[in-house]
Amino acid sequence: MLILISDAFDSSLENKLKAFGEVTTDKARACEADVILVRAKTICNKEYIDAAKNCKLIIRGGVGIDNIDKTYAESKGIIVRNTPRASSIAVAELTFALMLSAPNHICAYDKGMKEGQWLKNLKRTELYGKTLGLLGIGNIATKVAERAKAFGMKVVAYDKYVNSSAVAELVPSVEDAVKDADFISIHMPLTDETRGMFSEKLFSIMNRKPVIINAARGAIVDADAMVKALDEGQVSWYCADVYPSDPPAEDYPLLKAEKVTLTPHVGANSVENLLRIGDEICDTIKSLKDEGKI
Repeated sequence: MLILISDAFDSSLENKLKAFGEVTTDKARACEADVILVRAKTICNKEYIDAAKNCKLIIRGGVGIDNIDKTYAESKGIIVRNTPRASSIAVAELTFALMLSAPNHICAYDKGMKEGQWLKNLKRTELYGKTLGLLGIGNIATKVAERAKAFGMKVVAYDKYVNSSAVAELVPSVEDAVKDADFISIHMPLTDETRGMFSEKLFSIMNRKPVIINAARGAIVDADAMVKALDEGQVSWYCADVYPSDPPAEDYPLLKAEKVTLTPHVGANSVENLLRIGDEICDTIKSLKDEGKI
């Protein structure tokens, strides 16, 4: 079995994978590989899959698989997997760090101190007693909700695929989740339904000028509409770790917008999480190998 590590993983993964066969990082050998491991950088579209003639399994180290044409891969007999459990804590902690940074003016205070400004007149607000609206209540959002509850927040959530939650009050629509939220955190996959969901129409129903955190997919937010909502005060702050492309284009509107905090798609990049991703990949390969599927 030849395993191709196509993107950046923890350096320990290569050794762990040797128990299953030959391991390479040479992308030119994709045509030979039985198993291909990717993160966000490698795009497994129709052309890529057609060229990977020997491939039996593609594993995405992370949650979303929108960089893999799953339907086409499966039509060619290729199994597609991801590592949904591994990243939950890392992404939830970054989400919560961003959620804390905005009402506490962390970026402004830090910049002010370094420039000789004493910004005592810039008042903080608390998370305690505020409402968090979650869009999606899967593994990551559940971890965010647990942390929000510990901070004394009210948590509501919308997820069309979930019927019950131990940590959030489920509501029947996206609009119900956001209209009275002080904070909104996005945890949905990018689909035809969610693309551009955060639009002028959705911003117009938000009553509390929320802080919005996006650690899901950049294209869920209409960037031009978000800039307008920030300028007009419909949204008080936007925090994002995700973009329509990695990195975003130089003319991406939110790069130069006011009241925005951005991080370079590092939600899954904790030391601990990269180790967990490797372990989950090994478990997946072992399980499928034991079942005779690869």
